[in-house]
Amino acid sequence: MIIYLHSMNWNALDFFPVMGEKLTLENAVKLDFSPSNPDLDSLDLSNTPAFDDYVTQQIKNSSSIYGIGGYLEHRAIYRRSTVFATSETDFRNIHLGVDIWTDAGVAIYSPLEGKIHSLQNNAGFGNYGATIILEHDIFGKKLYSLYGHLFLSDLDGKEIGQKINAGEIIAHVGSFPENGDWPPHLHFQLMWDLMGNVGDFPGVCSKRDVEKYQLICPDPNLIMRSEVL
Repeated sequence: MIIYLHSMNWNALDFFPVMGEKLTLENAVKLDFSPSNPDLDSLDLSNTPAFDDYVTQQIKNSSSIYGIGGYLEHRAIYRRSTVFATSETDFRNIHLGVDIWTDAGVAIYSPLEGKIHSLQNNAGFGNYGATIILEHDIFGKKLYSLYGHLFLSDLDGKEIGQKINAGEIIAHVGSFPENGDWPPHLHFQLMWDLMGNVGDFPGVCSKRDVEKYQLICPDPNLIMRSEVL
């Protein structure tokens, strides 16, 4: 079922900060991974330590703790992995969530109450690594939230159907290579429909599918409410 955002009063709801604190202009900087960023032309994106050094420096240069961005961003960084390759005309490079780049080990919190829908290790270079999907009830509908690039140990002791409270620590930002071999960050995404997926959901789509996925995947900043985005 397609849910139309204009009919929903998101401002009437309270959400716990996903990173435990609101991402503001004082502690976060917006990072650009689109083709318009000339730095990416000379950066070896397949070299994860080099990629990590670049991200870390961008955050440090702004005196921030977090780098943030990515919703519906046309990205140039997915050429680092065949996970996103289909064909040249249908390459999956439009980002459907928000990435929060920060130090490995930083805690991740559930923004609202719900339960664990599914979890698994989506292994492979460029993939999610450890992933948790929560199921919530909102506006009388099911809303799913996905947390990718976690520590593998975050999957231990968790069960499908397990109740999760708003503000409860559910995981931590994972380190490479176990997090899908990315610089440490959280991929946070919302979905109205999992389309049959369990423990996984596309985090990027091709340009021709943007309108379809934009309806399924609302802007995570409706929950995060960051002034940086």
